[in-house]
Amino acid sequence: MHWSAHPGAQQFVGQWSEERHRAALRGGDARYLLSETGNETGRGTLEAYVILRGLSEDSGAIELKRIVVAVPERGLGRRILSEVIRMAFEDFHTHRLFLDVYEDNARARHLYESLGFVCEGTMRDAARRGETYCNLRLMSMLEEEFAKNREQGLGNRE
Repeated sequence: MHWSAHPGAQQFVGQWSEERHRAALRGGDARYLLSETGNETGRGTLEAYVILRGLSEDSGAIELKRIVVAVPERGLGRRILSEVIRMAFEDFHTHRLFLDVYEDNARARHLYESLGFVCEGTMRDAARRGETYCNLRLMSMLEEEFAKNREQGLGNRE
């Protein structure tokens, strides 16, 4: 997935090799969700992708491992994430959807919070950018929070 290597994404998106992506796809525990723009030929252009992990676990928890949007700041990430949240709880029947986000990625943290994710804490020096260790924030949403947020229309805000 080549956008992860885009200079803007490298700061906030973990870097996987092509082989690691292929292994995740073969493993059965992960699901890749793609968003494409349509065109008259029927073949669209990939505009975003999401990786969910933990689908074969008994824990009732799914990890939102990655969301990458080709052209940010158009509202596409919010729309996709809202649908991914719905799918996690309604289609995959998870009890808990969780993610980690770089502590200095204020835009992403704001988006997650606006959709109902709750910060559980900071994982100190949990990731690396080059030679520098970085903190990650652990965030999650529980099924009862999803239901309450849905009743209140929280995921529909722009």
